[in-house]
Amino acid sequence: MQSEVITVRTGSSPAVRDITGEVERFLREAGADSGLAHVFVPHATAGVALIETGAGSDDDLLTALDDVLPTDGRWRHRHGSPGHGRDHVLPAFVAPHASIPVIDGRLALGTWQSVCLVDTNGDNPTRQVRLSFLPA
Repeated sequence: MQSEVITVRTGSSPAVRDITGEVERFLREAGADSGLAHVFVPHATAGVALIETGAGSDDDLLTALDDVLPTDGRWRHRHGSPGHGRDHVLPAFVAPHASIPVIDGRLALGTWQSVCLVDTNGDNPTRQVRLSFLPA
């Protein structure tokens, strides 16, 4: 298995960052042919989603998460910014990992799918993402 950690800047407000290009670069440099790509965010307040970007779906995801996990005072986990407890619940809704088949050196994503880092925690403006490739 080959593995690498990248750093992604998410900023100080909720963000969806398309990291498909970074995953593809990693696969090229790893000489990947066929196997499995794994994307893992080692943080308690971020996740990985396979969604369409650029057509509003990324903003729709953040809106939906805000509807389901509002930044109000209901959370028992209370350190950090107001409503930060919801960020610790996020990984139950947006898993901190995704596994994607790799065929002929390319991610076997659907036509409109992108690999995205989802980060609602503005208290941490940068995130680490572990990219791994397991050959077939």
